[in-house]
Amino acid sequence: MQTTLGHLAVWMPQQRWYSPTGRSPRLRILDERELTTGDPDAAVQVLIVADGDDENAIVYQVPLVTRPADVTEPWTIAVHEGRALIDGPHDHAFASALLAELGRSDLDGPSQVLVGEQSNTSIIYRPRDAAPTICKVFRRLHPGINPDIELQSALAAAGSRHVPPVVGHLDGRWTMAPGGGSERGSLAFAQEFLPDVDDAWRVALAAAAVNTDFTAEAASLGQVTAAVHRDLARLFPTPRADGVARRAISAAWRRRRAIAAVEVPALAAHAAAIDRIYAAAEASSWPALQRVHGDYHLGQVLHSPTRGWMLLDFEGEPMRPIAERRAPDLALRDIAGMLRSFDYVAGSLRLQRAPQQHDAAVDEDAEAWARAARAAFLAGYADTGGAPAVTLLNALELDKAVYEAIYEARHRPAWLAIPLSAIERLLAH
Repeated sequence: MQTTLGHLAVWMPQQRWYSPTGRSPRLRILDERELTTGDPDAAVQVLIVADGDDENAIVYQVPLVTRPADVTEPWTIAVHEGRALIDGPHDHAFASALLAELGRSDLDGPSQVLVGEQSNTSIIYRPRDAAPTICKVFRRLHPGINPDIELQSALAAAGSRHVPPVVGHLDGRWTMAPGGGSERGSLAFAQEFLPDVDDAWRVALAAAAVNTDFTAEAASLGQVTAAVHRDLARLFPTPRADGVARRAISAAWRRRRAIAAVEVPALAAHAAAIDRIYAAAEASSWPALQRVHGDYHLGQVLHSPTRGWMLLDFEGEPMRPIAERRAPDLALRDIAGMLRSFDYVAGSLRLQRAPQQHDAAVDEDAEAWARAARAAFLAGYADTGGAPAVTLLNALELDKAVYEAIYEARHRPAWLAIPLSAIERLLAH
């Protein structure tokens, strides 16, 4: 097993779901489990691995398949003693065994991994006699139920038409230290997959690219968002936003602003102005807190011709601590996230053009498109959920833009201009 850990220590830092620590991986196995497979050439196991030596170590789920080395695949991690070690989700032996663990072998069929994901790995199944299924394999693990499972399952059970039907979920246990107590957390979550359906980002981007009016669609999305918020408020506690809660939420705003001032030098000069907006919002009237989506943007919504808008991925922002993501929050956070997403549509259109193709009139059309979509979304939300509190919404949108600036500075510097422009606009208002 030490050989396996050595191979994983080389392979894991190259994966998009791995969280860099600034040092070489220090891996140890917290739990390992063999899964039954009908493939005689394959052995399937699931490792729960810690990266670090103490209780603050990062915990990962690493499904593995081993096969004879002469059938190596593109997702082979290493070859050792005549056996190939393969990343499990990309091998049907694991995909099939996972459905069996969920008690849904009836949904087995050809499988493939969804491309483009970062923090998790999702497997799409296309059974012959049933609707397609998508199963999200959580890579980074936390104790307790994942909010994606908790919130979407509650909404589906309550009859919400705005989330896909749930197929099932799988939990696991691990022990951080010898002699310590075991921890239980979510390993996988399966739901119906809607094939040949675009997410709202693609729908909106295509409309903005040809300057097609999107206000009716944005207003409808606002109404659906408000309906989901209303259901979440009915299904989960809605505590009062007392002084303790306000200070905790506003402290998170300032913590991100402090990180941004270091990592995004262009924001350092705006620190005082940003803090004034945060202070005004903290002193304003707050609605009750509730469970929210937490990472709401156009890419988290599907548009089905028969079902309308459908929300996905209730995990919350990956960069936020898990305790924050599980806590009751302001529903306005989701509204702010969607407003920022419309802004990103316009910004991405600018970035897609080569510098020699720059056209100020085209840029203004894109900005006007985004302004109209934002206004329509807010109007649609107000129709169902009431008008948002402007002072508080401005602070949350600013906080989201600061978060985006940190992310872009770290991962996509060419995109940094989008959140910086939004921050300047919000401060000017």
